[in-house]
Amino acid sequence: MKLAPLLAQYLYTNKRLDLPGIGSFILDPYVTAEAEHTKQGKPINIPGISFENNAAIREVPELITYISSQTGKIKALAAADLDSHLELAKQFLNIGKPFLFEGIGNLAKIRSGQFTFTAGAIMAESMKGFAAKDSSTPPTEESLSDYKSIFYRAKAKLSWKKPAALLLLLAGVALAIWGGYKMYKKTTSKNNESIVEEKKEPGNTGNVVSSTDTVLYPKDSVVERTQAAVPAGNFKFVLEVSPAKRAFDRFGRLKTFLWDVKMETKDSLSYTLFMLLPAVATDTTKLLDSLTRLNGRKVYIE
Repeated sequence: MKLAPLLAQYLYTNKRLDLPGIGSFILDPYVTAEAEHTKQGKPINIPGISFENNAAIREVPELITYISSQTGKIKALAAADLDSHLELAKQFLNIGKPFLFEGIGNLAKIRSGQFTFTAGAIMAESMKGFAAKDSSTPPTEESLSDYKSIFYRAKAKLSWKKPAALLLLLAGVALAIWGGYKMYKKTTSKNNESIVEEKKEPGNTGNVVSSTDTVLYPKDSVVERTQAAVPAGNFKFVLEVSPAKRAFDRFGRLKTFLWDVKMETKDSLSYTLFMLLPAVATDTTKLLDSLTRLNGRKVYIE
């Protein structure tokens, strides 16, 4: 329901309409909205209406009560509607434009800051559509919700579907990563611990190469399973005899020093690191001393 016709109806009924911050409209007691010459449905100028400037008016409880009874809204919401309507009127007046109070007249602001009033027309036919409501009727649930919308912010309703879908997506990604990691660990463990099917070395019947040897041992070297044949004029200088892990580590390190080191094993438990060097029998002592100092362990000839 619009507020403007209610203000006119209030003026017709009470003969006085006080508007906060603006002033008062006064209607002569003998004037009625249902004049005989309005039966044709044509608007006529309102006789006997005047306006008094009075910006000091602050509250009009009777007007708020009337608006509340006519609209079914609680008083707080009715007061808010009235303030909003009057604020709109002041904005028009402050920019020099007249403001029409429906069924009452036009109000304009002059340079002195006062308001001038021009009586308007009675819209008797339009007033008939606004039937008065019983003021004792309690506010409806809709009006209470309107009231709450003014003083409280509506709580945003969060849709649970989007967060749930996001959580499921994250859970799926995490599960995929975890599964891949477990599969990788399992595969790596099997590669390190499993034994490849034994293969016989050509020319060395009964000697086998284990998977441990192939994993730890560099690709560019060969582990000899039997006693290495020493070529004529060469001597076999044994650098050390160690377990598999130590032997392979030491073998790789010596290779980085460009030593022509070789490795052999008989039982895959201990490995012999050695070098085949050409030498004269009288020079072997000097070679042993030099290799011992460089190797960090005692070197001997086998």
